[in-house]
Amino acid sequence: MQVIHIHSEAPVQPAVGAPCNGCGVCCLVEPCPLGQWVSRKRSGACDALRWDDVQQRYRCGVISDAVGVLGPRWAWAAPLLRRLALRWIAAGIGCDANLQRQR
Repeated sequence: MQVIHIHSEAPVQPAVGAPCNGCGVCCLVEPCPLGQWVSRKRSGACDALRWDDVQQRYRCGVISDAVGVLGPRWAWAAPLLRRLALRWIAAGIGCDANLQRQR
């Protein structure tokens, strides 16, 4: 069993195949391929994961704030990496995190 710490206001994980609701579970367990590059690790919470206080949900920082995540040195790559992130997290496809969450 892996323990992850989820924001208390995060929405409940959707069913597999349902649209993403920003619960953050998948990104708190392990980064996607781009998240592995950004975080420099293969397990544990993705360093690009951001909590959005206004929307009360998690967001991929590479999509919502690519320059902030990557830093000024990689700002030129932000548009490309944003498109890669959308593909690698399967944006618009549906939840594929077959994980069980316990409070």
